[in-house]
Amino acid sequence: MRSRRSVTAIALACALVLAACGGAGETPAAGGGDKGEPAPGVTDTSVLIGSHQPLTGPAAPGYSKISVGAKAVYSYLNDNGGINGRKIDYKVEDDGYNPTKTVEVVKKLVLQDKVFAIVGGLGTPTHSKVVEYLNSEGVPDLLVSSGALMWDNAAKNPKTFGYQLDYTREGKIQGQYIKEKFAGKKVGLLVQGDDVGTDTQKGLDQFIKDQIVSRQTYDPANTDVTPQLSALQAAGAEVVVCECIPAFTALTILTSLKIGYKAQLVVSSIGADPATLAGLVEQFAKQGGAQVSGAALLTGIIGTRYLPSARSLDDPWTAFFKQIHDKYIPDEAFTDTLVYGMVQAYTFGQALKAAGKDLTRQKLVDAMSSGELKGPGLTPFAFSKDSHAGYTGALVFQIAADGNVTTLQEAKTTDRETGPVSDYKAAQLKPEDVKLVG
Repeated sequence: MRSRRSVTAIALACALVLAACGGAGETPAAGGGDKGEPAPGVTDTSVLIGSHQPLTGPAAPGYSKISVGAKAVYSYLNDNGGINGRKIDYKVEDDGYNPTKTVEVVKKLVLQDKVFAIVGGLGTPTHSKVVEYLNSEGVPDLLVSSGALMWDNAAKNPKTFGYQLDYTREGKIQGQYIKEKFAGKKVGLLVQGDDVGTDTQKGLDQFIKDQIVSRQTYDPANTDVTPQLSALQAAGAEVVVCECIPAFTALTILTSLKIGYKAQLVVSSIGADPATLAGLVEQFAKQGGAQVSGAALLTGIIGTRYLPSARSLDDPWTAFFKQIHDKYIPDEAFTDTLVYGMVQAYTFGQALKAAGKDLTRQKLVDAMSSGELKGPGLTPFAFSKDSHAGYTGALVFQIAADGNVTTLQEAKTTDRETGPVSDYKAAQLKPEDVKLVG
């Protein structure tokens, strides 16, 4: 009898433990966990993902709209039945582009909100502080919003995947272009004082190391770039490469005007959105008591990009995202920054679909590693079992007086090492080729 009571007590205790495990709104999806347990953030009808974004702070101007674009795409997917019958619940936490805050909000997303994955976490100085944590917790860390090389380390951080063109690849493409089009010109660099600057120079130096006369860094916490621009001016730099977030690209433009420094500005994709830049230039100038035309001050700037331009409505992907924009966020300016978030969300949708109905974190990582994710970028992803880098190339464009852009060099691809920069001529896929719903 004592034995029977013991068995009954053990059975009751196990039942209580199992009931507790199924709490917090989770219901087990068939085979949802990697080891048979429910996958965190997954139910039969929904999947919860999270992201950290600079909704405030030095990177907020421009970048705060990335999650707005992403949310619009998730709304579109949800209204059309979701992915494999599951709707995507997208939770965004503001980290203010502050690494300490990033750690705090990411741990909240993982431990308290129990998200299935982190998608599009933004920033090199910020996201670098949570990569090891996410991998140790087994949380898929997908499509990081930064071009740092550190996201591409499949052996050390198997759950982390990049998204945008990495800074070294972009530096190589910029460097080759400058070497060919500005041969013999003195070049100055203004780069963010972290992996953005370090990784970019690895690429630039392969082509224009002998042309570089001054290297300057900025700290996102200090908005005065007068010393750096003055140093570039004193060194006689005729071409300035600005590897800067949008706010600091705008500050570079205004500071150059203030000190009478006229150089050809070449900007990286992280700060080259014409619409965002024009607005920031006008906003910052107004705060300083001046009225300027942002579009006029952008005329002639050269940039790189790897995604469809918001200005090119004849591009099928741009037209597709504009339709989503007009339905879900019509009051938002349709910019390249907004498109960045929309492409990111659509790419995650592809991975989620490929992971299948019987969803686990490992199946999502396997889908990312499959090499099957396509479009909407101008060049392919590098994704494979061995590479977790994002897009592999970019085109070069110039901003015209009317704010439109002209392509100076068609898309080229390269690697993150010392390989060649090569023409990319494959036809771009269309939305109907990468259909997720309907």
